[in-house]
Amino acid sequence: MKGLLDEIAGLPDHEVFGRVAAIQGLLVEVVGPVNAMRIGSRINVDDTSGSPVELEVVGFRENRAVCMPFAPLDGVRMGCRAVLAEAEPSIRPTRAWLGRVIDARGNPIDGKGPLPQGPSRHLRSNPPPAHARKRVGEPVDLGVRALNTFLTCCRGQRMGIFAGSGVGKSVLFSMLARNASADVSVIGLIGERGREVQEFIEDDLGPEGLARAVVVVATSDETALMRRQAAWTTMALAEHFRDEGAQVLCLMDSITRFCMAQREIGLAGGEPPTSKGYTPTVFTELPRLLERAGPGVGEGAITGLFTVLVEGDDHNEPVADAVRSILDGHIVMERSIAERGRFPAINISKSVSRTMPGAADPEYLPVVKKARHLMATFSDMEELIRLGAYRKGADPLVDEAIALNPALEAFLGQGKDDTTSIGEGYVRLAEIVGRSAKPGTGEKGEKQ
Repeated sequence: MKGLLDEIAGLPDHEVFGRVAAIQGLLVEVVGPVNAMRIGSRINVDDTSGSPVELEVVGFRENRAVCMPFAPLDGVRMGCRAVLAEAEPSIRPTRAWLGRVIDARGNPIDGKGPLPQGPSRHLRSNPPPAHARKRVGEPVDLGVRALNTFLTCCRGQRMGIFAGSGVGKSVLFSMLARNASADVSVIGLIGERGREVQEFIEDDLGPEGLARAVVVVATSDETALMRRQAAWTTMALAEHFRDEGAQVLCLMDSITRFCMAQREIGLAGGEPPTSKGYTPTVFTELPRLLERAGPGVGEGAITGLFTVLVEGDDHNEPVADAVRSILDGHIVMERSIAERGRFPAINISKSVSRTMPGAADPEYLPVVKKARHLMATFSDMEELIRLGAYRKGADPLVDEAIALNPALEAFLGQGKDDTTSIGEGYVRLAEIVGRSAKPGTGEKGEKQ
C-alpha cells in the first residue's frame, strides 16, 4: 500500500510538453519549455502508431533539448508532441523481485506478471561517503579453486575479470553466478547476446540460483541508452538489498559494453573522441558506477565482479586500464591458456587481489606463496623447457617446478559444474606442493 501511495504522490499535477523540431540520426531535438528540462530528464514523444517513444535529454543546443531514444524512432515525425515525463529515472524494488528477470527500466520480461512496487530509488545515486564506509569483510567462497586460493575475494571487494573474446569469460561468469556464497545476487547482462540469455538463466543459474537473484537484461540489439541504463539498474538493485543489510553479489557482464554505450551516446551528442574513440564522459561515468559497489555504512555490502572484454587481447587498452585502476583486483584470462585446453584460463601470475595476503588463511599462506613461486618459475623457463634447452639438475627449483606443473595445471582447471570450497582448495594445494595440512580443516582452521 505504501508503494502505491508513493506512486500516486509522484504523479504530476500538470503536463509540460514541447515539439519535435529536428531528427538527425539518433538525435531528436525538442523545442518548448527547455528550462523545465535537465540532463537525464525523460520525454515521451507521441508517434503515428499511438505508442509513445521514450527519450532522454543528453544535452542542449541553443534553445533546444538534444535527446536520444530508448527505442527505434519509426513513426516519429516533425511536430510530434514531446511530453516531459520525469526529471530523474527511478525504480521501486522490493524483496519480491527475487527470482525475476527485468529489463533496464525495471519492467518484467519473464512472463510472470507485474512486479510489486516498493519505495522509489534513483538509478544514479552517489556511493556512501568514504569516511563512513565499513571495511571489507571476511573471505567470500566463490566456488572456483583458482580464485579461492590464489585470488581470495572478501565481502565488499570489487574484482574485474579481464579477457578477450572467446577465452571463456562467460563460462567463468556463470560458475560464479551459481556457486558464489551470498544472500542475494544481482546479475546484469549488458549488451548480451539474445540467444544466450535463456541458456544462462535456465542452465547456468538454474532454479535455485534464480530464486535468490534478480537478473537485469539489455541485449546487444537494444539502444545505447537501454544498455547504459541496465548497468545503473543493476547497481541500484544491489544498493537496495545492501541497505536492507544483505550480503549482495553484484555480477555485471560487461563493463566494456557499458563504456561502448556511453561512447555512442557521447559521440552522438557531439563530444570529442579521445583514445580509441572513447569520449571523456566514459572515464567520468566509470568510477561513478563502480564506486557504488563495496561496503556500505551498515551491515550490508556489495561484492562486485565485473567482466571486461579486452579489445584485441590488449590488456592495456583504455577501458581495461581505467577499470583496473578503479577496482580492488583483476583476474586476467589469456587466450594461450585456453588454447591448450585449461579452463578457466586464468593467468595466476598476472592476476592480483588487493586484499591478499590478509584475506588468505595464515596457516596456508606459505603454501600459496610457494605455489605462485613454482608457477612463475615454470613460466619463466617454459620456452627453454619446451625446446629441450634446459638440462635436468641445473636448478633444483626449476626441476621442482617441472615436476609439479602437471598437478598445478590440473588444480587450476575446473569443470563448469564442479565446485570447491576455500578450505578444500587450500588442502588440495598443500598436498600438491608437499606442505603439511591438517586433514578435515579449512578456512581459519575450523572444521569443514
